[in-house]
Order: sequence, then structure tokens, then C-alpha cells
Amino acid sequence: MTAPARNARMLAVRLPKAEAARLKTLAKRTGRSVSHYARQAIAEFLDEREDYLIALARLEKGEPTVGLKDLERRLGLAD
Repeated sequence: MTAPARNARMLAVRLPKAEAARLKTLAKRTGRSVSHYARQAIAEFLDEREDYLIALARLEKGEPTVGLKDLERRLGLAD
């Protein structure tokens, strides 16, 4: 993930003390900024939530689904 663009917006977030401490410790250990990990977490959450909503909409429309075993077979991952 790259540094935010100059046209990025600031976002203030209140975290429980324990989570804020964990975040600060992680940033210090890795030499990354707290903002780096906050951006990364938000981006990953958005990706996951958007995928979930797409899947839910497809299920609600009654679109066909693929079972895990069939998917593994299609991808060449079956035992």
C-alpha cells in the first residue's frame, strides 16, 4: 500500500485504549505509522464487505451457486 495522495481526507477514529495500545505497539515494532495500519485495515474491511454484499445480492436474485468441492475441482485444487 502506498502513502495517501495529497488529496486524501483526514479521519478521526476513537479506539478503546487496549486497541490503541496494540496498534501503537505494532507500528513501533514494524517501523510503520499508526495511520498506515489504519488505512490498511479500512481498505481490507471495505474489500471484504463489498465482496460479501455482492455475494448476498447474487444469492437473493437466485443466481446459481458453486459448492466448495466443485470449486476446488474447477481450480485444480481437489485431492
